[in-house]
Amino acid sequence: MNYYKLFDLPEKIFFDKKIITQKYLELQKKYHPDFFTNENEAEKENTLQFSAATNIAYKIFANKEKSIEYFLLQKGVIIANEKYQLPASFLMEMMDINEELEENNLKTKKIDDFEKSILADVEHVINIENTASLTDIDLQNLKLYYYKKKYLSRILDRLED
Repeated sequence: MNYYKLFDLPEKIFFDKKIITQKYLELQKKYHPDFFTNENEAEKENTLQFSAATNIAYKIFANKEKSIEYFLLQKGVIIANEKYQLPASFLMEMMDINEELEENNLKTKKIDDFEKSILADVEHVINIENTASLTDIDLQNLKLYYYKKKYLSRILDRLED
């Protein structure tokens, strides 16, 4: 199921949280299973599927990392469970950051600066309204950002545990 079509949204990377919430509530009112208790089993099942899809779509669009991933999946730039090889320079930088985290056990300015620097490379792509104008290079840069951010998020999540 295409979640952009379900929510009647253009294929963009990010959406205003209010718009997503409004679309979600509209769809939940339309497809909530409680409103279909007197329908036949096929209609009940169909409603359950739409309700579940609505929940999944909302979780995707409300989360920046998941929204980027979904956009890239829809464009065919990444595939599910892809093993992407990050550049060696990035991995070396992550080793340094990881060591610093282990020593200090806190998020440092260096990490904040690093997050800002990788975002700066794709900020124009992320904030674009008309994604049809994105080039293959833009999409590849977004893919690289997505995997870098995902890698960094895993390190930061481990720190919180």
